[in-house]
Amino acid sequence: MKAVVMEKFGELPTVQTVPDPSPAPDGVVIKVEATGLCRSDWHGLMGHDPDIRLPHVPGHELAGTVAAVGRDVTRWRAGQRVTVPFVAACGRCAECASGNQQVCEHQFQPGFSAWGSFAEYVAIDHADTNLVALPEAMDFATAASLGCRFVTSFRAIVDQGRVRPGEWVAVHGCGGVGLSAVMIASAMGANVIAVDLSDEKLDFAKKVGAVATVNASTTQNVVKAIKQITNGGAHMSMDALGHPVTCANSINCLRRRGRHVQVGLMLGDHTHPQVPMAKVIAFELEILGSHGMQAWRYPAMMEMIRSAKLKPELLVGRHYALDEAPAALMAMGSFEGLGIGVVTRF
Repeated sequence: MKAVVMEKFGELPTVQTVPDPSPAPDGVVIKVEATGLCRSDWHGLMGHDPDIRLPHVPGHELAGTVAAVGRDVTRWRAGQRVTVPFVAACGRCAECASGNQQVCEHQFQPGFSAWGSFAEYVAIDHADTNLVALPEAMDFATAASLGCRFVTSFRAIVDQGRVRPGEWVAVHGCGGVGLSAVMIASAMGANVIAVDLSDEKLDFAKKVGAVATVNASTTQNVVKAIKQITNGGAHMSMDALGHPVTCANSINCLRRRGRHVQVGLMLGDHTHPQVPMAKVIAFELEILGSHGMQAWRYPAMMEMIRSAKLKPELLVGRHYALDEAPAALMAMGSFEGLGIGVVTRF
């Protein structure tokens, strides 16, 4: 099969012919019909993820059809349309037993700890735990766009952030995950403020639900601006980028007893950001992480998509060929373009 192969960290990957995967006894092989380009993949390419062993095939936002099934799989058959959470769970540990597969003690991640979906085929273990059926009406590009950024935002806003109608929500960073969060928080009835450096992204954020925007490149004090808009601070705020500045702004813009959710990865030089802990204590703030979403939670999100409360197809940006993926991946070091890029031609 054709696949994008990383041979050295920080250098341009190449498209190569590599052996087709075979399913594990409890796994499947999926024919990849679409796979998203995510900044997390760029972090992996730069060597920020200790689980990656070279040579390596990246890619973790995928949708496709089941091509081969292991002998122990009971719920899936060849030809079914599926996607999979980027955190694939073992189905047996204590966290899985409690329903928290997104923090599985023995998790594997396609594109990081296992070869991923920038390829014609990808193997997924523990298929009965991890696969999610796709509605026939959903195209593969939209389904792939859900795989990391949209589902992560759904859990961050709905489950971790516990957003309620009428609350003020600030979203710092309007890449794929941030725009997803804007749309989801708006659908939950919140008043959303989008923060970014780009007027183009902020204008798009308004189209998907933001009621106010702050351009951090031209606003002298982002925190002050948010507090003025919200008359005291956000009830919930999310760092969708993963940078010490956006992390600090997200915490500092909260009103008393507000909730900060960190979704943007803090890797490389940003691993240890300064946190205003005195304010966390004095204001009784909550600092929460959010890491993907369990396969069993997808139906709630899918129902909101079916009813058109959520329209993730609006967030899909440029379509790429697999041969274009290496250059597009390298370019993500300067942050994402508008919308979610998806490889749809193999």
